[in-house]
Amino acid sequence: MQTEQSRRAVIAPEALDDLVATLLAEGYRVLGPQVRDEAIVYDDLERAAQLPAGYTDEQRPGHYRLQRREDAARFGYAVGPHSWKRFLFRPEVLLWSARRSADGELSLEEPGTDARPLALIGVRACELQAITIQDRVFMGGRHVDRDYAAQREGALLIAVNCTTPSGTCFCASMGTGPQVQAGHDLVLTELLDGEHRLLAEAGSERGAQLLAKLPSRPAQGQDISAAQDAGNAARQRMGRSLDTTDIRELLARNLEHPRWAEVASRCLSCGNCTQVCPTCFCSSVSDGSDLSGETAQRTRVWDSCFSVEYSYIHGGSIRPSTASRYRQWMTHKLGSWIDQFGTSGCVGCGRCITWCPVGIDITEELAEIRATEDQDAAPA
Repeated sequence: MQTEQSRRAVIAPEALDDLVATLLAEGYRVLGPQVRDEAIVYDDLERAAQLPAGYTDEQRPGHYRLQRREDAARFGYAVGPHSWKRFLFRPEVLLWSARRSADGELSLEEPGTDARPLALIGVRACELQAITIQDRVFMGGRHVDRDYAAQREGALLIAVNCTTPSGTCFCASMGTGPQVQAGHDLVLTELLDGEHRLLAEAGSERGAQLLAKLPSRPAQGQDISAAQDAGNAARQRMGRSLDTTDIRELLARNLEHPRWAEVASRCLSCGNCTQVCPTCFCSSVSDGSDLSGETAQRTRVWDSCFSVEYSYIHGGSIRPSTASRYRQWMTHKLGSWIDQFGTSGCVGCGRCITWCPVGIDITEELAEIRATEDQDAAPA
């Protein structure tokens, strides 16, 4: 049996090389953060040198910029445009293909899946919650999504406690961060108070076994207290907050609020917010065939409720206006999602604010609706 002491240790930044090498040797597809196209994105890792050492990000509504840090922190940023959704609920999935033989017979084939389990390095607390939410969406009911389940099976989650929230983060007010609580195999807290080191804590038996394979020293009291101080400081530096009091009922009472028209005057209906969101799960299917008509295939692709065509039924779209589509997205994300899955669909990562071309802020929109209702309810 693993003791509490054996499940907690301190590793040097150089031990991340051992971490990546060990995971690759054990047959994992290792994924983690790296710098590409002036952003921190998630992609395959072959060595720890690919991690974004010495980088941070500056974020505000409609604004994202990478900046150099004065240190060599590997995880000294908030979140970028990618979420882990792109590896679990993949943007494009071949559902089946069909082929007509020479004698006219049709055969159907479902594609196989990658046998390698995923190892995700650098998962933040808000992203862990997002994965938990999508687990409910795709695997929590009677009908399990085959592709999602295949990607999720055996996935190893190596989380990182956030110490550098951005100007658009509001996970603290959503109860999803910045510190990791559950759902991880291993969690790292990067400490830069003189000695650059990482406090590693196992969250599962697999995580404890992995930690035992890394060069480390026992965690001391000052390491643990430094990690706690870093987490508390991050909580105080949240860029935003969202009041979740009575949120489902608040939105249900204000479906005809004039704020929907006001935000629609700025919204481009581009769907950026749904593409970067770690929990949005809208999709559609497309069919295609070759020119000879001998082969055909059906593919599932990401879609967005901001598309006019997404709500199309015979006779037209049921949400033809930008106001109706923005209202659908926000009231579902913050309200009716609770009816469906027992929790909010928002984890407070702030991506929808940062990557909105016109800087629409979901926390501001909700606050405006709440303030108007409070003003109407105030005694004359």
